[in-house]
Amino acid sequence: MSAASPPKLALGAQLAYGFGAVAYGIKDNGFQYFLLLFYGTVIGLEPALAGAALLIALLFDALSDPIVGYWSDNTRSRWGRRHPFMYAAAIPVALCYSLLWQPPDWSNGALFAYLVVLSILIRTLITFYETPSSALMPELTADYDERTTIQAWRSFFGWAGGAGMAVFMYAFLLVPTERYPVGILNRDGYEAYGVISGGVILLAILVSSAGTHHRIGSLNAPPPRERKGVKAVFAEVLDTLRDKSFFALFISSIASAVATGLTAALTFLMLTYFWAFTSIEIFYWTLLVLVSAFMGLVIAPWASKRWGKKGAVLRLGILAFTIQPLPVLFRLVGWMPENGDPLLFPILAAVNTIDLGFIIAMQAILYSMLADLVEHTEVRTGRRNEGVFFSALTFIRKTNQGIGAFFAGLILQMVAFPEGATPEDVPAESVMQLGSLLVPSQWLLWGIMLAALAFYRLDRHQHQSNLAAIEARVGDRS
Repeated sequence: MSAASPPKLALGAQLAYGFGAVAYGIKDNGFQYFLLLFYGTVIGLEPALAGAALLIALLFDALSDPIVGYWSDNTRSRWGRRHPFMYAAAIPVALCYSLLWQPPDWSNGALFAYLVVLSILIRTLITFYETPSSALMPELTADYDERTTIQAWRSFFGWAGGAGMAVFMYAFLLVPTERYPVGILNRDGYEAYGVISGGVILLAILVSSAGTHHRIGSLNAPPPRERKGVKAVFAEVLDTLRDKSFFALFISSIASAVATGLTAALTFLMLTYFWAFTSIEIFYWTLLVLVSAFMGLVIAPWASKRWGKKGAVLRLGILAFTIQPLPVLFRLVGWMPENGDPLLFPILAAVNTIDLGFIIAMQAILYSMLADLVEHTEVRTGRRNEGVFFSALTFIRKTNQGIGAFFAGLILQMVAFPEGATPEDVPAESVMQLGSLLVPSQWLLWGIMLAALAFYRLDRHQHQSNLAAIEARVGDRS
């Protein structure tokens, strides 16, 4: 079976493959939306220290991601290149994620070290699953449009898994008790979340790995390669990634990820303190993410076919990123209903649901664009390096919890946001400063993202030419 023409992927296999994203979705959702809040507000670790811990863990990813990607590309086993890594990561990452939400009652310095160590372990272990699993997508199909469909399923399950767990938290775990009158500050709820989410992560990884196991025989096997030192490995990785379209996509995705991470890290603080939403309103807000995920599943394949991948991302991005910060901006200039007004929640919920649907669709297409670079580079180098390319994707996606959360921690420090306070006890000046710093930061990062994407050059016609060149090369070797 040539690299350019794998057998068509059945719907059941697409669903099994996509379901594996639930693991990363839960981990991603926890790191983005709850980790800074949990350690900085519930546990009492200084927000800047919590953000710095995530940034330190990110630095380790700069080494682990490409190493795992390269290792996966060049592994030869009876279970293929990807599945040994996926199976091996299942139990350790589930266990470490559970422990993350059960920190001991230590001093600030010791808690900082605890968070750093577990963050590094979780990031590294999730790399051992997510990078090989993501790298399966270009191998499962070479079709320009089918790749977007498969990635749309994966994005759907990732967002639905993360949002579904958050809905479960708000419905059953982060509820007010006698000990914790404010539900979002319920430490016992976070500890229960760690245990439950660890189990779901384990299930998702095993189901996806087993559900795609039968495809191992039709996937690409690497040619025998000579052993290389670390320096030679990184030289080959850099050579693989030496492509102008990849660089444009990389810079674009980094800016997007930082903006997403910054926004996500502050979302529940904004909902609780800036908009003064109740626990039940936040519950419905989170539940509506499932609607956004379904919108993304439908929009991504349609937009990709209509405008091409680059055109679709630019159009969806301009629309989504213009809309996203507007409610906060309008509140700052006095154009939004006051907190407690019955119109406020429906307006914000509708805007956020539609806007997030555009963003999810855009992300699915971006990952599909990265898959098309596999054959583009194969024509130049003669190597198939899906793992190397998707290690860049894994690194980019994890950047949003590192740099994004770090900047979020700095913003909270700048506005002197109080620790563990109820909405009534937070000074109005701090709340408004939080919004006034968030909006320009979002627009700056989204602007960089769209400007960089303009330099991506690969389209449908070029992709077909690359597939034809690979087929011809395979034919010449036969």
